[in-house]
Amino acid sequence: MATTTPAGVRAHAEDGGGSSGGTPMTHRQIMEALSGLMLGMFVAILSSTIVSNALPEIISDLGGGQSAYTWVVTAALLSMTAATPLWGKLADLYSKKVLVQTALVVFVLASACAGLAQSPGMLIACRVAQGIGSGGLAALAQIIMAAMISPRERGRYSGYLGATFAVATVGGPLLGGVITDTPWLGWRWCFYVGVPFAALALIVLQKTLDLPVTKREVKVDWAGAFLISAAVSLLLIWVTFAGDKYDWLSWQTYTMVAGSLVLGALFVLVEAGASEPIIPLRLFRNRTITLASLASLFVGIAMFSGTVFFSQYFQLARGESPTMSGILTIPMIGGLFVSSTVSGLLITRTGRWKSWLVAGGVLVTAGLGLLGTIRYDTLYWKTAAFMTLLGLGVGMMMQNLVLCTQNQVAPTDLGAASSTVTFFRSLGGAVGVSALGAVMANRITGYVKEGMADLPPQYAAALAGSGSANSSIPDMDTLPGPLRTVMESAYGHGIADIFLISAAVAVIALLISLFIKEVPLRTQALAQAAEEPAPADPAPAEDRGPEAADAAAKTSGADSKQASG
Repeated sequence: MATTTPAGVRAHAEDGGGSSGGTPMTHRQIMEALSGLMLGMFVAILSSTIVSNALPEIISDLGGGQSAYTWVVTAALLSMTAATPLWGKLADLYSKKVLVQTALVVFVLASACAGLAQSPGMLIACRVAQGIGSGGLAALAQIIMAAMISPRERGRYSGYLGATFAVATVGGPLLGGVITDTPWLGWRWCFYVGVPFAALALIVLQKTLDLPVTKREVKVDWAGAFLISAAVSLLLIWVTFAGDKYDWLSWQTYTMVAGSLVLGALFVLVEAGASEPIIPLRLFRNRTITLASLASLFVGIAMFSGTVFFSQYFQLARGESPTMSGILTIPMIGGLFVSSTVSGLLITRTGRWKSWLVAGGVLVTAGLGLLGTIRYDTLYWKTAAFMTLLGLGVGMMMQNLVLCTQNQVAPTDLGAASSTVTFFRSLGGAVGVSALGAVMANRITGYVKEGMADLPPQYAAALAGSGSANSSIPDMDTLPGPLRTVMESAYGHGIADIFLISAAVAVIALLISLFIKEVPLRTQALAQAAEEPAPADPAPAEDRGPEAADAAAKTSGADSKQASG
């Protein structure tokens, strides 16, 4: 089934249905189709990042500690992790346009409800719903782009999505800081402000995104979605409370870890027998997809864990306001903006992507390692330089891991394969934030005890009276000078320890990336290649070598075979 786009381009069925006569879209036509998609992404990312610099004040206002702070972040990552492969599978079965609009509506409604939260528990529940929506937007943006644009040209447009990501990421904390610091607004407006932008995004999506749909018999693997969600949730609950509510080596640990492993094993069994699995296990026969998924897991741990605690560092270790906290993170976002845009353009020009992937791994490792040396009184220009390195590396790695995966699959597996890589990145982020947040809380407690040993006894009473002794987020302005210095030093050192651990994880991602074999990017979009049937049991593309890949790009039948590889 084929239809005509608003720009007059004959396009193939987005879900891999048969069609004939497809022609490539022009740059203008692609940008028109992507405009609403990028605006939707902008709204989702803005709504996610706008609360980052407000979180210390939000948790203090609602009455929570470090565990609540961590779970406000982790809850969204967890639900995004569980929902991403489901959105990807639905994209292979339903209209991608309707799905992306649905994801946007879910996200914005959840954001509005979060603004009404009266307790940390209610806020965390709303963040779960936010994660479901953002998981759809994150997965569908890459899937829709891949359906319209060939891998060779996709680097250029991935750069545009990366730039949108960077602008929203830097604009969110800045706007959130200003809103939080404005007395007649307050932190609740951080959740409300995205609603009008979302309404505009829905209108633009309705007018500009026109992807044809092929009706297919739909059967969603709900059992698989439940099992993977339960396995990940149990794992996160364990790492969040281990070392605080119970010892790392305890019956609770043994029970939760065993339960998570059993649920994971059941998930694999269900996927093996499902007709429409959430994560098709056959994809992992392809070495590139397997390695890219593993690398994404460790990139997620390093990326999310290395960046999510910046607001605590600047506000609690350096005494900055929420607004200034956003301004001070600009170097990292600037690095991400530059690297994602420039690398995308150069990948389109040359067709080579692995050198950028490896260089990104080196920069992420170096940036996090250097951030592991900072303290509460480190000169800002040094911290800014280290953040820039981290941003440059993340911009190079994040999109190329998705790109090299999309270059290996058939049109019918595009959604599942793309969301699988995103799933592992989100899983790494959720586990990393939860585990390292627990480690950070323990490290900060230890550094506070060390610092208190050098102070007169009366400061211990002041510490207990502030509530900081029971792991609550402290109000630095109420602490006496010497005690405030101890707390700032403890937060600075504890957060630096997290960066150092994240650097070690980034090394693993780098090593895995070295083993991903570069296959030349196809020059046909999947929507054009969809007319050819895919082999039932595809062979890995990299096993056929560059010559086969080049030949495949010249004939539609061979191109379909390579796409399924």
